[in-house]
Amino acid sequence: MTDGTSWEPLHRELDRWQAAGRAARFWLRDDDAIEPTPDLETLLALAGESQVPLMLAVIPGLTGEALAARLAEDAGVTVAVHGWSHTNHAGPERKKQELGGERPADVVLGELREGFQRLERLYPARFQPVLVPPWNRIDAALIPALPGLGFAALSVYGRAKGGPMPLLNTHVDIIDWHGTRGGRSEAELVAELVAELSDRFAGSEEPIGILTHHLVHDTAAWDFLSGLFAVTARHPAVRWSPATALLQA
Repeated sequence: MTDGTSWEPLHRELDRWQAAGRAARFWLRDDDAIEPTPDLETLLALAGESQVPLMLAVIPGLTGEALAARLAEDAGVTVAVHGWSHTNHAGPERKKQELGGERPADVVLGELREGFQRLERLYPARFQPVLVPPWNRIDAALIPALPGLGFAALSVYGRAKGGPMPLLNTHVDIIDWHGTRGGRSEAELVAELVAELSDRFAGSEEPIGILTHHLVHDTAAWDFLSGLFAVTARHPAVRWSPATALLQA
């Protein structure tokens, strides 16, 4: 898998970084965790074998002790708050959103407060005070209130822009949400990674976030993730970093 020609552009770009004596920072976020499943076990095994730290965005309103007990065994995982129940409250003609303006702000913030407190209790050693909005969307008017609930950072999708609180974003989503709803093509994902790396080489210091969704992974998604870890985990020009370290940087 990793010796195919589709991976060559990534090899070349990373070798360019190595020749320049530089290292790119990567991090991994996986969304929609609720309970232990075979797919979650696959993800934890892949990340663990390659020593890739993982931030797991857990849905507070749908999770419980079973997942907490499983993750207590895995020091390579941190837990973030994935909204409250991953429920779409937007109208039929609008993009899906749980944390939007369709409901009173105090209701939405109340759910986030409850979600924060629940995950903090369930995961005392794994909890990270980061909000991952479902569908990567949140009403901008809610963001200034997040630090008051205890949140230290926000994680959405795309290049980080200035705002009222720190951002730790993802940039490459391996799922084809508008097509097969499985893994995107290897060549397309490699091209995106190379583009992100080229941007960082030119001066951006934002870590590159990889976004996965273990519950919907097909063979193509798992194969890409395995290949990515094989290429990057031991390359001198790559640093897979835990979210904790990136937020402290």
